[in-house]
Amino acid sequence: MSPASRLPPLPSRRARLRDPSRSERSCVLARRGMVCASVPSAAAAGVEMLRRGGNAIDAALATAAVLCVVEPMSTGVGGDAFALLWSAREGRLVGLNGSGRAPAAASLAAYRERGLEHIEPGGILSATVPGAVRAWQDLSEGFGSLPLGDVLEPAIRAARDGFPVTELVAHYWWGLERAGALRNDAARRALTREGATPLAGEWFRMPALARTLEGIAKGGADAFYGGEVARAIVETSREEGGDFALQDLERHASTWVEPITSPYRDAVVAELPPNGQGLAALVALNVLGCFPSEEVATDTALAWHRRIEAVKLAFADRNAYVADPEHAEVPVAALLDPAYARRRASRIGERALPGVAPGLAGDTVYLCAADDQGNLVSFIQSLFTGFGSGIGCGDTGVVLQSRGAGFRLDPEHPSALAPGKRPFHTIIPGMLLRPDGGEGAPRPWIAFGVMGGDVQPQGHLAFVSNRVDAGLNPQESLDRPRFRYLDGARVRIEAPGTPLDEGGRLGDALAARGHEVLDPGPWMEDAFGGGQAIERLDDGTLVGASDRRKDGLASGLD
Repeated sequence: MSPASRLPPLPSRRARLRDPSRSERSCVLARRGMVCASVPSAAAAGVEMLRRGGNAIDAALATAAVLCVVEPMSTGVGGDAFALLWSAREGRLVGLNGSGRAPAAASLAAYRERGLEHIEPGGILSATVPGAVRAWQDLSEGFGSLPLGDVLEPAIRAARDGFPVTELVAHYWWGLERAGALRNDAARRALTREGATPLAGEWFRMPALARTLEGIAKGGADAFYGGEVARAIVETSREEGGDFALQDLERHASTWVEPITSPYRDAVVAELPPNGQGLAALVALNVLGCFPSEEVATDTALAWHRRIEAVKLAFADRNAYVADPEHAEVPVAALLDPAYARRRASRIGERALPGVAPGLAGDTVYLCAADDQGNLVSFIQSLFTGFGSGIGCGDTGVVLQSRGAGFRLDPEHPSALAPGKRPFHTIIPGMLLRPDGGEGAPRPWIAFGVMGGDVQPQGHLAFVSNRVDAGLNPQESLDRPRFRYLDGARVRIEAPGTPLDEGGRLGDALAARGHEVLDPGPWMEDAFGGGQAIERLDDGTLVGASDRRKDGLASGLD
């Protein structure tokens, strides 16, 4: 058999200069380990852990901690974290929900008495208990091989000694500060230098955050939830008119959860269950899977139309049902029933359906890690909106998240605000499995995720369909142009001038089908998210990919 007639284990269109699915980046290949992140120094921290004998869990946590320093508008120790991981030791998929809860004093009646009809994503009332630090410790103790203090060393160095600010991070940092996202003096002290944000290439230090991270390294999560940091959070909350008490922080716990899965063609897609929106990604993929693979893989207006409509239908269900399952009944099984998917798919015709408004936008970091033991980690961490609530806490360097904006103030809605309740969450790590791991058991295939609020389930659908239906490699699957469904018939198209297989331009063809097509605009707005992915080939080779829309990279260990 000639080399040209063999199917490569890694498909690639790099040599096809006129192929619209061609990526400007090649995949990164390695055998001993791989880390993919949105900032290079964060990925380097993960690889450092692998070199020191750590596993993929240690690598993911080191990367996540460094991102709290070097991409502070998107993530921080004041935010939440979710993880999907394939444990080689246990031979199974594990899920961790590291999201925080509303303060015990945050009642629906009290908020309505303040005249609020919804919770704005900024200010102290949008803050919930930070869950990330407890999640770090739980993952480290449950599945890591290095002490958490060792894993946090790169983040402590970056905060204490400083780091060079990357290009897009500087762009978003500047824009958010100009828009008033840093809402109190403590946040401005921590995240500006004499009131100015750092420029691309400038060195920036965060000594207060370094001290907080050092405390966590020495005393574990309890140093965060029960010590000086917790007292600073409560005092700040009191000053700002919030509801936090020390007990809210001391009682916080992560939750180990069973991932939810659904087949897509010859693969299995895994997500975390609600209160996150991973369910919406599965519902949309189930609907898309009702159409032949060859009809949704091509660059035709019909293929794009069907993807958009599948997301639109899934968002209608997401908005109606997704909530904290400890406080509301979420009909997961019914929504994932194949018969339900077929009924929903039958509604997709030749023209755009009227839609239901989706949820809120946001800022997040996604990363993934793999090692040569067989562990595979899909990890996502977030402050929600840019710089979260914008509320800094004393001299700790901590800025609180704005996840409380995911609550509704409608008492009839399943995601209505309640004391100790988790809000609706946008962040979702994903994983693809192969159902052929022996005796029908699944085996890990690809860890993937796409950050960016409402774009996340849309990005998951695009990545999975690009990889499974179109046969693109992970880098091509991330880099291919995306859409972002907004509401009604409105959809933002990243590359409306994309030439279609049948001729004409994508934006014009979708408009002819009844979509209200919005141009992406002249500036980077994070409207289409940014993703990372690691695929494990049959021979154990790791294939890393990092989205062109971010500053990051895939970094391998040979």
